[in-house]
Amino acid sequence: MPVVATLPILFLDVDGPLLPFGDGVPGTPGLARLDPTHGPWLTALPCELIWATTWMDEANTHIAPLLGLPALPVATWPDDPGTEDADARQGLHWKTRGLVALAGTRPFA
Repeated sequence: MPVVATLPILFLDVDGPLLPFGDGVPGTPGLARLDPTHGPWLTALPCELIWATTWMDEANTHIAPLLGLPALPVATWPDDPGTEDADARQGLHWKTRGLVALAGTRPFA
């Protein structure tokens, strides 16, 4: 019986990795700073792309079209301030627990 390969997951953040910080204009997302060449690079990777950003579904509305990406799944996190505070005290980023749970046994970055 053949083994079915499962693609690794690439969790995509927007602010910082795709949308550089520092346009100096408070309150503007600076979408003009997106590099459209990143879209083809991302889709060429042998992985499943999932948004992991506070932009949530707005990433599909505003970011994906500018990069030429299809609508992607969106990671969500439970609103649990107690767990987030405990994780922060241990040096764990507030997104980590949710992303690890979403990935399950799949490799991810």
